[in-house]
Parts: sequence; structure tokens; C-alpha cells
Amino acid sequence: MRAEDLITTNPTAEAVLESLERLPTPEPEKVEALRRRFAATHAPPTSAAWPPFLEGARMKRDTRYADAPSSHRPLVGPALVMAKRAFRLAFQPFINEAFRRQVEFNEAILDALALIHEHQRVQARTQSLWRQEVERQLEQLTSRLPSPPPGHTPEHTEEKPRPAPSRRRSR
Repeated sequence: MRAEDLITTNPTAEAVLESLERLPTPEPEKVEALRRRFAATHAPPTSAAWPPFLEGARMKRDTRYADAPSSHRPLVGPALVMAKRAFRLAFQPFINEAFRRQVEFNEAILDALALIHEHQRVQARTQSLWRQEVERQLEQLTSRLPSPPPGHTPEHTEEKPRPAPSRRRSR
């Protein structure tokens, strides 16, 4: 659909306003029900905390800084740890520049995952509210149905299932 299809001058704003003024005033019960429904669907403020499953990844998103070097070797271990620390200290600016784009990517991925998680939460909440509303409406409709007389059972007219058509060619 294009924007030109949406923009119209017919009907005019005045004609729409006149039509709205001719509408009857809604019943207070229906207005209150609509207010309750709106309040139920109004989104609560989102928490600033990260989802628990993303918390570990959030702690590891910055790849520029490694854990403290260690070694399991008993004799050459301390010398190896000192060499690792010296290497890290000498080349930290290069490491930062090499991993800068990776850090930006990691942050973008984590933000996207948090957003998807939030959308799923909102969708689940909306679906739950919709299901409750449909169940309530179904309950109202079933309460309006006339009750069947006692001892009367509804007759089911079931057709016998037809055999599936054969796939073989007839000659």
C-alpha cells in the first residue's frame, strides 16, 4: 500500500466529526469494561535487570581483557605467568584495537537478544490476556444458550467415512 492510497480528502474531517457526534453514548458498564481491559493490557515498566540467561554472556562480552594468567606447571609456571603478563602489558593497545569490533558486535548481539527476550515476554503476556478474554466471552455466550430439556440428548448425525480415492490408474 502506498501513502497516496491512505491520504484522502473524502470524507472530510467535519463529516467524520458529525458522524461521531451522532453516535449514541456508550453504557457505563461497557466503558468501565473497556477501561479495565485497557488497564490490563497496559505494559508494566520493564526492569533494567538483564535476563538471567544473558547475565553470564554479558560478563564476558568484552574480549579485550583476559582473566589473570595462571599456569599448572610447578617449575616453569611462575616464569610462564610472568612472560604472559609481560606480553599482555606490552601488546594491550594492539589487543584492544584488534578486538574493538568484536566487542561492538558482542554488545549488539546481547542487546538484540535482550530485546527478543522482552518481546517474547510481552507476546506471552498479551496472548495470556487474549486467552482470558476469549474464555470470558465464551463463558458469557454459553450462559446465554438455553439449557436443553432434561433427558434430551443431542443426536449426532455422523457420516460414514468414505474410502480414500485410489491412486492407481484405471484402464
